[in-house]
Amino acid sequence: MKKLFIAATIALFGFTANAQEEQTFGFANGDVIVEGNLGYNNVNDKNTEEKTNEFSINPKAGYFVSDDLAVGIELSYNSATQDVAGTETADFSAFGAGVFARYYFLDLGSRFTTYSELGLGFASAENKIADVKSNGFGAGLGLGINYFVKENIAINFGLTDVLSYNTSKVDADGAESVSQFNANLNVFNNFFQTAQFGLTFKF
Repeated sequence: MKKLFIAATIALFGFTANAQEEQTFGFANGDVIVEGNLGYNNVNDKNTEEKTNEFSINPKAGYFVSDDLAVGIELSYNSATQDVAGTETADFSAFGAGVFARYYFLDLGSRFTTYSELGLGFASAENKIADVKSNGFGAGLGLGINYFVKENIAINFGLTDVLSYNTSKVDADGAESVSQFNANLNVFNNFFQTAQFGLTFKF
């Protein structure tokens, strides 16, 4: 009986180990990912009677055309309001849409995957207090890491706009476009100020 119990225990541990080994992390051709970042900030300074509300959301979805390359679309929405001593001083909103291509180039162990991402997008913004609208176009190159907490769920750390180019124009007579190029090469020195954190779901 004792030998039978030991044999059964060994078999059980062997089955558990095999089940764990069968778990696969990472991505493959045909996978679909859905991810996003969500942010909210509220400040109520009673010393200056200043109240600020900021909200942002950035959902995206992609399809793997190979084991290492995903292409997809993304949307973004940002809003910010400010009130000083009961008077509204700022009311800003922006909406954006774009496409991206993401290339996974290095696996760090079984659960970490690293990638670079190129994005192209269009954005429209409005400042209701100043009654000013603007439209713009942008392109950006970033880096990121996925950490798989489960086979189909990963935490995403994205360093956006390591290199970026943006151009925008205010919707007003006589207004000229404004262009800007950024090479934010010191992102690793202030990682937690530049990184975006979110969740990635794999289907």
